[in-house]
Amino acid sequence: MDVDASSHHGRSSGGTDFDLGVIGAGRMGLRLATMFARAGRRVLLGSRDPTRARAQLAGADTLPNLSVGSLAQAFAARSVLPAVFLRDGLAEMLETHRGQLEGKLLIDISNPFNEDYSDYILPWDTSSAEVLHQRLPEARLVGAFKNVFAEVFDAPSFDGRDSDVLLVGDDAGAKAEFLALAEGTPFRYLDAGPLINARTVERLTMITGRLGRQLGTYPRMNWRLLG
Repeated sequence: MDVDASSHHGRSSGGTDFDLGVIGAGRMGLRLATMFARAGRRVLLGSRDPTRARAQLAGADTLPNLSVGSLAQAFAARSVLPAVFLRDGLAEMLETHRGQLEGKLLIDISNPFNEDYSDYILPWDTSSAEVLHQRLPEARLVGAFKNVFAEVFDAPSFDGRDSDVLLVGDDAGAKAEFLALAEGTPFRYLDAGPLINARTVERLTMITGRLGRQLGTYPRMNWRLLG
């Protein structure tokens, strides 16, 4: 695994040669960066502490197209996926990099959980995705992976079947770009409609967590629409 964005195969330290910049090296960020890299995308995992992020990735499979760098380098990638909670200043962080996000695909995976995960910090008539779109209209935003718990990425197949990722957004071109980026990843992607439907997806995720705890399947559980 390459862990130096400034020297990987002669690429510039700016990050512009990367297909995807993942912001944040927490549970979701690490797993998503690894998943996209395994699917053949060139990924830069951006962290406030790149040394710590390198150490966290040390036991992973060798992935020559996965690099670790700064947040600024990750924001310079062709598309950006922040793995940060709204409660932790996601919108404000993105606004400080708004110049780098203009015209780019911005993949919002966030759910507006409060600190103890008992409720959301937003009212029913909005969503994390809509808040980010309102504050960063220059980005081409889609919502995805909001229904997927982190542990699912470790073993994404359920009885040999792919589970579903619900994709929302108002920009058909951005959705198509996301689906091309996600090609080869171990999920079935369903177009769940316009961005306003993020309200439903985000709320259902909280209900899914509650049900999973009752059934003893939390957190390795996901949706599969059957018919």
